[in-house]
Amino acid sequence: MVFAHDTEVALSAAAELVNSAAGPGEQDGLPDVQALNGFLRRWGWTGRHEKSVAELEQIRALRPRLRRFWQMDRNDVVVQVNGLLTEYRALPQLVRHDEWDYHLHATSLEAPLVARMAVEAAMAMVDVIRTDELSRLRVCDMSDCDDVLVDLTRNRSKRYCDLLQQPCRRGGLSVPAEPAVAREERLQRVRSTTNGTSEASASRAPEAGSRSSSAPARPA
Repeated sequence: MVFAHDTEVALSAAAELVNSAAGPGEQDGLPDVQALNGFLRRWGWTGRHEKSVAELEQIRALRPRLRRFWQMDRNDVVVQVNGLLTEYRALPQLVRHDEWDYHLHATSLEAPLVARMAVEAAMAMVDVIRTDELSRLRVCDMSDCDDVLVDLTRNRSKRYCDLLQQPCRRGGLSVPAEPAVAREERLQRVRSTTNGTSEASASRAPEAGSRSSSAPARPA
């Protein structure tokens, strides 16, 4: 485990939320309140949930702010994290509930959903920054994919999003499936690239000291 379990879950949930934003020619991964309900169930969110269009719009508006964690350098991410924690008046406290041992909550269960989601992502980023592991936050290496990912592998080897595991889904959220031919072409390109990398790596001895750069139950 690279980070504490609750941190890893929070980072993965944030990545899925970011990836739910629509790209060119795509349908939004959170098209309605029902889709948001599904996201919250998958990641075990509890607490206040208004199930309103206004709340949905707040969560959609949060996505580009969280994507910046994957786009900025370390110092700029610190500014972003501090800004979110200040904006939503985070007050970290150790809590224990359900099957979870002590972990941090920084908002009350009655805080607006957008506040709790923003603060949880920001708190997870505190661990990423303090351990200097920002390189584990990546964008998919596939040329026509801009999904973000969190590399939690021990050897920092994850290069692609979940396309290969879930070819009809982006970031775990239901979207209209690609035409079968187009989807297969994308998968073949990923497999070709992956195989080529593996063969090239196998053909040369690793350099001394070299490192590649590279859900869920959760407390809520």
